[in-house]
Amino acid sequence: MKCAIIGHGKMGREIENILKERGHSVELIIDEANSAELTAENLADIDVAFEFTTPDTAANNVMTVLAAGGRVVCGTTGWLQRLKEMELLAEERGGALFYASNFSIGVNMMFRLNRRLAELMNPHAQYDVRIEETHHIWKKDAPSGTAITLAEGIIAELDRKDRWVNAKPTESSDLEIESFREGMVPGIHTVTYTSEDDFIELKHSIQNRRALAMGAVLAGEYLADKRGVHTMDDLL
Repeated sequence: MKCAIIGHGKMGREIENILKERGHSVELIIDEANSAELTAENLADIDVAFEFTTPDTAANNVMTVLAAGGRVVCGTTGWLQRLKEMELLAEERGGALFYASNFSIGVNMMFRLNRRLAELMNPHAQYDVRIEETHHIWKKDAPSGTAITLAEGIIAELDRKDRWVNAKPTESSDLEIESFREGMVPGIHTVTYTSEDDFIELKHSIQNRRALAMGAVLAGEYLADKRGVHTMDDLL
C-alpha cells in the first residue's frame, strides 16, 4: 500500500514503523507544521490514510480524505458527534471510512465479552455496574472512546438504569464512567459488577502502543480495496 499518516505523534510514528516492517510505503506525512499539505492533489495516489490526531482536528482531516474519494482509518476519539456525517460522506464520494475507538484486538474481544456479560447479568438486579478507565496525562478526551463503547455495549443489554453507578457521564449515554489520567499509562479499562457479597471484574490493560498501531495497520490492509463504512466487527 501507498500510505499517508495524518498526525505524526507517538501513534503515528508507531504506525509508520509497522507499515514499513510489513512492506508498505509511507508517501505522505501530515502534522501541525504542514497541515496545509493535506489536499486532494497530495492524496491522489494514496491507497489508505491513517488519521490519529486530536478531537479538534480529526473530523476535518477525515472529511478532506473522504471528499477526495480516499480511504481513511481513523482512531482519534472525542469527535463522535460528526461521525454520522463522515459516514454519509464516505458513501456519497465513493471513499471508505474505518473508525474504531480502539484498534487493539484484545480490546475488541473485550467489547464482545462485555456485551455477553451484560446480557448474563441483566436478570441479577443486586449487582451495580461501573466503568473505570486510566490513560496517560496527555490524552485529550475523557472519558475515552473505548470506555464509551463499553458503556454503549452495556446499555444495549441492561434495562435497569438505577443499577448504573459512577462519577462522570459519557458524551453519548446515561451510563457514567470514572476517568483517571496518570503518568505514561497507555490504557486500562475495567468493567465491574458489584453486589453486597461479591464482584465480577472484566479488565483489559494495554502494555504498549504497538498493540493499537498493529490493529490500525491491519485495518488499513483490510480497507485497501474497500468502499463505504467499516468497523472492527468487519475486520474480525
